[in-house]
Amino acid sequence: MKIEILGVGCPKCKQLIANAEMAVKELNIQAEISKVTDIDKITEYGVMMTPALVVDGTVVSAGKVLSKDEIKKILSK
Repeated sequence: MKIEILGVGCPKCKQLIANAEMAVKELNIQAEISKVTDIDKITEYGVMMTPALVVDGTVVSAGKVLSKDEIKKILSK
């Protein structure tokens, strides 16, 4: 599983990264988590508001910080 956090490094982006890392750890799944800070790459996903969460190439959330539990629900599908 590949998880990407889209954002330029604001506090909300950092919080989303932390929540994603906790969710992956609690679910005990293998996932590669990466940060995407390049504006061009972010807009390629069609994201206009950050932070955004991308799972396996699909944008699942944009413009808000998902909680650890919300991310766990998404990753469990």
